[in-house]
Amino acid sequence: MGAEHLPTSEFEIVELEQALAASDPADAPDMVQLLDADGVLQFDARFSPFAEHLDAEALRGLYRDMFLVRRFDQEATALQRQGQLALWPPLLGQEAAQIGSGRALQPQDYVFPTYREHGVALTRGLQLSSLLKLFRGITNGGWDPREKNFHIYTLVLAAQTLHAVGYAMGIQRDQEDAVSVAYFGDGASSEGDVHESMVFAASNQSPVVFFCQNNHWAISVPTEVQSRIPLSNRASGYGFPGIRVDGNDVVAVHAVTRWALEHARSGKGPVLIEAFTYRMSAHTTADDPTKYRLSSEEAEWRQRDPLSRLAKHLRGAGTGDTFFDEVAAEGEAMASAVRAEVLAMEGPEFEQSFETVYADPHPLVAEELAWHRKYEAGFADTDRSGEGN
Repeated sequence: MGAEHLPTSEFEIVELEQALAASDPADAPDMVQLLDADGVLQFDARFSPFAEHLDAEALRGLYRDMFLVRRFDQEATALQRQGQLALWPPLLGQEAAQIGSGRALQPQDYVFPTYREHGVALTRGLQLSSLLKLFRGITNGGWDPREKNFHIYTLVLAAQTLHAVGYAMGIQRDQEDAVSVAYFGDGASSEGDVHESMVFAASNQSPVVFFCQNNHWAISVPTEVQSRIPLSNRASGYGFPGIRVDGNDVVAVHAVTRWALEHARSGKGPVLIEAFTYRMSAHTTADDPTKYRLSSEEAEWRQRDPLSRLAKHLRGAGTGDTFFDEVAAEGEAMASAVRAEVLAMEGPEFEQSFETVYADPHPLVAEELAWHRKYEAGFADTDRSGEGN
């Protein structure tokens, strides 16, 4: 463009931006949906076959999982508000994305979560209260990752995507029948770690599924500010499939994830899944979403609630109140048990924190421990009643 054609007014600048957006070859891809907002099953020639095994009992199981993890999330939020947890990242609204994908995994598959995959943890068989140990501040982890093939929560944004690809490259070399799955959010997709992990995954045709939960908000930054194109479209730049799925449709998420796992497991390389969903609560309990988004936006997404959608389908297929009452009662019992377990948790002695800084003894840590012991000893003769102070 010559200098004489450069935009010279605010109107021309806006017009140019609109033209660039219109010419961008990134029109929103078709979104896979198998269960519509009214709870009616739809047919998709490509993905419906991967959901054929979901009979009435299996669908009730998916509802139960989503209900229980939502009730757990509510209890954890209450515990944090009451000072029993230092922080809590809610998952309200993302239950279908997590339960649908988690139930598609095979036992030998290995999951690399962020810090919000409470629903995936449930599907892997973790004791839910163990997730709260980290947020109560009594451990750096909370569970043995190898026991359920579910890695410890990763609070360093996007680091787990690199870990997942490295693990997948190991799977290739060991010739294991497994897939590595990296969960991350739309905010993490802007991190260089995600780019680097996808480069290596594509170059090695590694058996890894990248599962992006696009919940529309990276704390206070909307997705459209982070990316001019749908996140699933990015996969084509690396040379592997990208699929956008309705993240509030547990059936579609399950089917798409099964397809992606089969693709990766059969040696065809990585897949990127973008689960198009919404975070209906705060980013964490330290966040106030009313500062950056409209209540009307939240109200619109509540109408797409993943639990309500599946409940409509189940009721339409003949599932009565007894089932829903039983699940609600199970949720209350689970929440009470979680609360009791958290309140009974005791942290380690302070000196034990010096033992986990490094794998092997370190002279500087030993020096700091000696100083701490001397400092503590200085209070030994103090009259606790206050006399002599």
